[in-house]
Amino acid sequence: MEAPLDSHGILRRTTVLRYGLTDDHLATEVSAGELVRLGYGAYLPAQSLPTGPTRGDVRYRYRCVAFGTADLGKEAPVLSHQSAAAVHRLPLLKADLTAVHLLSRSTSGGHKRHQRHIHAGLADPETTTTIDDIRVTSLARTAVDLACLGGFAQALTALDGALRLGATADELTTELSARRRKGITVARRALAVADGSSESVGESWSRAQFILANLPLPALQRTYQCRTRQARVDFDWSARLVGEFDGHLKYGRQFLRDGETATDIVVREKDREDQLRELGLMVVRWLWRDLESGAVVPMVQRWLKHFGLVH
Repeated sequence: MEAPLDSHGILRRTTVLRYGLTDDHLATEVSAGELVRLGYGAYLPAQSLPTGPTRGDVRYRYRCVAFGTADLGKEAPVLSHQSAAAVHRLPLLKADLTAVHLLSRSTSGGHKRHQRHIHAGLADPETTTTIDDIRVTSLARTAVDLACLGGFAQALTALDGALRLGATADELTTELSARRRKGITVARRALAVADGSSESVGESWSRAQFILANLPLPALQRTYQCRTRQARVDFDWSARLVGEFDGHLKYGRQFLRDGETATDIVVREKDREDQLRELGLMVVRWLWRDLESGAVVPMVQRWLKHFGLVH
């Protein structure tokens, strides 16, 4: 299609019509799989979306951007909750990506309408910001909003991620102190153990499971000097047990060095693990499916007992 994309990489229906094309042209491109409909008169070239497991997250972010920058004939909306998190690139645990979330500009009257979740709340200048011309709640407010709505694991993931992206503990504490009763107990508990050293949703969820099972808290991202290299590990218990979360992107393209294949990475990782064992460390690994099935805590607990780190 000849019509140009906007600065966000989105094709607007208004632009298409200005170029003498019609809604039929758009429908044809969508049917052919060339365009993806985002809503709000916005479309995305299908090639802009990744083919892997992050496809849904990326599409949702584009959808939020499309809404946040749409010409709605009134003041630009303030995106919040999951939608603000998407714009901040704050990863979440099992986020519901079915609706665009925004503030109602009122202290009451939240509701759902046409795949929009409108939350009661004022757009306070101190807790809102602009990213790429999109108005969103601040990183701290976004994380606390989500922490007060989910369970402990969701709360910890949001707060860990906010710290990792640059929010401070003081900002999160101040934001949480202004909240009312709903969800505040869970959020406070999560904030007390939140740590920006947690590098992924999987690591945060792992830690949440350890905490809920009353296991000793591991040190995060500890570095060991091995025989031929330095090795940084995800979790470390008393320099005896090392835990590693292997996310679904562990052997993805971003881990490839020049000229490497996925097999080369597996060999490199095995050598790294062997060198850690040479230091007398026990190394255990787990996948996302192990977190889903509840297999991680029993496995870690067995080894902690073996080393006398729990009774």
